[in-house]
Amino acid sequence: MTHVVGVDLGGTKTAAGVVSERGEVLMSETIPTLNRDGGEAILDATAALIAGLVERAADAGVTVSGVGIGSAGVIDASSGAVVSATDAIHGWAGTELVSGLSTRLSLPLSAVRAVNDVHAHALGEAWLGAAAGSSSSLMVAFGTGVGGSFVLNGEPVLGHRFVGGHVGHFASPLAVFDGVPLSCVCGGSGHVEAVASGPAIYESYLRFGGSSHEAADTRGVFALAASGTHDGGAAAVSADGRAAALRAVGLGAAAAGQAVGGLINILDPETVVISGGLADAADLWWKPMETALRQELLAPLAKVPVLRATLGNTAAIVGAAKLVL
Repeated sequence: MTHVVGVDLGGTKTAAGVVSERGEVLMSETIPTLNRDGGEAILDATAALIAGLVERAADAGVTVSGVGIGSAGVIDASSGAVVSATDAIHGWAGTELVSGLSTRLSLPLSAVRAVNDVHAHALGEAWLGAAAGSSSSLMVAFGTGVGGSFVLNGEPVLGHRFVGGHVGHFASPLAVFDGVPLSCVCGGSGHVEAVASGPAIYESYLRFGGSSHEAADTRGVFALAASGTHDGGAAAVSADGRAAALRAVGLGAAAAGQAVGGLINILDPETVVISGGLADAADLWWKPMETALRQELLAPLAKVPVLRATLGNTAAIVGAAKLVL
């Protein structure tokens, strides 16, 4: 049986696992991403992580024949280079990801492949997760940022310049406050990510009059929105704070659903998968998101399945492995 290592290389941590041709993750390990040390240091650390797993696999009688990587940044899937990346990983843009790892691991170039991490995530869900068995699937992830991927006949659609999937960076009519478009991390304004990401929900909470003393981050906003008003002491939840939290969560969810609904109208996928930290926030976010989504849909698309991702933290590992399996 063929086995490969799948790698999920993100801005804060890098996870890798030995994956069988059936998609079973036999063993895995996670290390911090050296996101301030430059591309070569990250390649060294990632190669050491992979080599350790290969050695563990060999001890178990398993031979690893290749490596697939899902990486943060825009990845040229033909050359394996990092075309561009945000400041979340210093010095990542321009890194020769595939050739650098193949040299360090003494593997042929043909045995190492790479794509963007969200494409790897979507590929995992399309192979073995919520969209398994679908001929086409749209996955959109809402968390620290907003990203997506359209998988068609088992292959993620990468785009001519490998930028496909940046679904957080088109205009949202809800990304406005007091008539001014909200700034986006990409340098633009009025984009989906500027209103629908986790950090954007927290910023909305503050704009709506919420206090950092009641909610210090996005997780706190959701906890505040889910709470009732209690009596007594400093732990009391103010009615104004909870109202600001509910308004912020509702706005972010509506913007997310509206954006996904528009994408469904364009792409007509068989299955839609919603992933990311916000998708795990139960009905408080999911219900208004899906309501807004379905309000956008053209009539023939009214019954499209909209599902939560099911593979969790292993999705990108499994999807990256699928690149070489």
